[in-house]
Amino acid sequence: MDTTATRIARTIATEIAASPAQVSAAVSLLDEGATVPFVARYRKEATGGLDDTQLRTLSDRLVYLRDMEKRRAAILESIRGQDKLTDELARAIAAADTKATLEDIYLPYKPKRRTKAMIARENGLEPLLRAIEGDRSADPQALAAGYIGEAVETSKAALDGARDILAEELSENAELLGRLRAFMQREAQITARVAPGKEEAGAKFSDYFDHREAWAKIPAHRALAILRAAKEEVVTVEIAPDPETGRAQAVGIVCSAIGIKGEGAGDTWLREAADWTWRVKLSLTMYVDLLTDLRRRAHEEAIAVFARNLRDLLLAAPAGARPTLGLDPGIRTGVKAAVVDATGKLLETATLYPFKPKMDLQGAQAKIAEMVRRHGVEIIAIGNGTASRETERMVADTLKLMEGRAPQQVVVSEAGASVYSASELAAQEFPDLDVSLRGAVSIARRLQDPLAELVKVPPESIGVGQYQHDVDQRRLAQALEGVVEDAVNGVGVDLNMASAPLLAHVAGLGPSVAQSIVAHRDANGAFASRKALLKVSGIGPKAFEQCAGFLRIRGGAEPLDASSVHPEAYDVARRIVGACGRDIREIMGRPEALRGLEAHDFVDDRFGLPTVRDILAELEKPGRDPRPEFRTAKFTDGVEDIKDLKPGMRLEGTVTNVAAFGAFVDVGVHQDGLVHVSQLADRFVKDPHEVVKAGDVVQVRVTEVDIPRNRIGLSMRKESAGGAPAKRDDKGRADKERTSGGRPEKGKGRAPRGKALDKGQQTGGQGALGDALMAAMKKK
Repeated sequence: MDTTATRIARTIATEIAASPAQVSAAVSLLDEGATVPFVARYRKEATGGLDDTQLRTLSDRLVYLRDMEKRRAAILESIRGQDKLTDELARAIAAADTKATLEDIYLPYKPKRRTKAMIARENGLEPLLRAIEGDRSADPQALAAGYIGEAVETSKAALDGARDILAEELSENAELLGRLRAFMQREAQITARVAPGKEEAGAKFSDYFDHREAWAKIPAHRALAILRAAKEEVVTVEIAPDPETGRAQAVGIVCSAIGIKGEGAGDTWLREAADWTWRVKLSLTMYVDLLTDLRRRAHEEAIAVFARNLRDLLLAAPAGARPTLGLDPGIRTGVKAAVVDATGKLLETATLYPFKPKMDLQGAQAKIAEMVRRHGVEIIAIGNGTASRETERMVADTLKLMEGRAPQQVVVSEAGASVYSASELAAQEFPDLDVSLRGAVSIARRLQDPLAELVKVPPESIGVGQYQHDVDQRRLAQALEGVVEDAVNGVGVDLNMASAPLLAHVAGLGPSVAQSIVAHRDANGAFASRKALLKVSGIGPKAFEQCAGFLRIRGGAEPLDASSVHPEAYDVARRIVGACGRDIREIMGRPEALRGLEAHDFVDDRFGLPTVRDILAELEKPGRDPRPEFRTAKFTDGVEDIKDLKPGMRLEGTVTNVAAFGAFVDVGVHQDGLVHVSQLADRFVKDPHEVVKAGDVVQVRVTEVDIPRNRIGLSMRKESAGGAPAKRDDKGRADKERTSGGRPEKGKGRAPRGKALDKGQQTGGQGALGDALMAAMKKK
């Protein structure tokens, strides 16, 4: 392994708590075309058991560090070409551990446009600077007099030129820049102030009209709120050390780089030049550096929040293969209805008008009852948009009138449903179906299997993000695609049932190969075995190796095809079965049949202990679904609008979104309530994800109802005997976010045919604090 690869492996190993050997093995596999899910699941021996989270981080950092190595090489080549590369400089470049440090070192050698310092040097003023530095007792004014000429008309001009040269040298001093950056990262404060005349137009950012806090400690969501307010020119932002003591400290660091110790005339001039350089050049450089770092840090945290929420949503419990009626509520445009069978195939659609202006309640109820009876509907999915509670009550009344066992009714998030309905994919799937009816199909299917349906919607349109429209969109898309890929492969995919969009996320496949699989399946019928995949155009040995273990074939000739055991390890599985002396079908799913077997007895030169243990676990519970058991929240009867809420009410709801400052919960009133992080538990909670995740069913207590501003405050903490919240032993404070609110951005993401906005069409989750935060309290 070369030196560069070794350095990269050591760096990543430290960051992901692994050994360099583990990292090197994983890098080799990824470079050979292996996918993260495949390496995590089927190459544990090679990587020492690195999981998908570690591998994702490894993959991201590998790209960054390789880019940095390319930049390092380019810098070395540039300086070498200028014949200025010394051994000391080469060592400094080799030791640089960030791109910022590399660029600091390169600054003096970087080709630049004509500067004031260059002009001063051309005018022969560099010796003046050296004379001042060399004799601190000499009067700089007297020294400058000797440099007056045609190009330099006065002593002041000469001294200004000398100062320009010094300022450029200081601005290109890598050691000084590093010290200043470290000082600023420790001491800087970020300050936001309202721009004159913007008080009314920027009212939603009012929490930041006069705001200051430590740069190092500002949470990502507050940083993003300030950055958004600055982008909209509502506030001005400053990043600087404490105005009383910080500037003196910063100038002191600059002075120490020059070497100012005495009180001579030269020292005084140099000290003034250092102060000027800080004010005019270095403070601006530090501002840009810290602002860039703050934006990057905040973006990464926001993307991580989105990724966690998306993963929880994708891995939500499926209702399963049951005939389902999907209802997409609406008032004026009617309630769209669609029945799908247990496999998700569309059977029937209808539009019902139980509400104003038509008020055909009887006809709507009759149609629902007819569809339920004719198709054997077992569960009814009701979208949580406009008229959701009215539709839910109408369905409940209908089911009371029916004989026999009534279907279960469940309120389903319709986030992204209208995005899917209007997509090219939906048009291909249902070319003759009205856009609005496609939404009802999607609602029904996402209850049956959230993962299979949500992969058809762009992840950023699902609306579980925090400032999702403000962050780096390329990085966001990359992170969310990784989440989807890990979720799909973690659950596994039925090869003979899966849609092309779902297959496209299987390791080793992609959109074009997924389409080829579906086309082959349509033309030749169901796949009889995993090996039959090799007949599909575009699937060679490498693609088959990557995807086979994640694809399932139920009821085929090879029982192991229904499991997560990879075909390459079938021989090991058969040796295990042989040791039991029974047919494989009698063993799979019967843990007692495998008792007494020792995993190490089946280790060979190809498959180690981790793989054997995985095979044994899979034989015990073949094809097991890692998702939780299906459960839904039961909304309180009579609580259908924010006006029905009263402080002290106890309700059941579903967590729709988790942000850095708390969780948003749907309690059935078309407006999510906020459980601030300080109200999530009777203990200090640093990260809300420690307590809740998207899709959780939780018990909450109403603490605040602000009808004019559509704000709902909720708590998950216990109450003391007197009814007040139990005391906490932490020092957590309710940040400004707690009572903030907002609304979707005007004019953006208008839904078709008058529908309420999908969560994915709204502004990026939690907007700026003040009114903007309530954008995350998705209006239904």
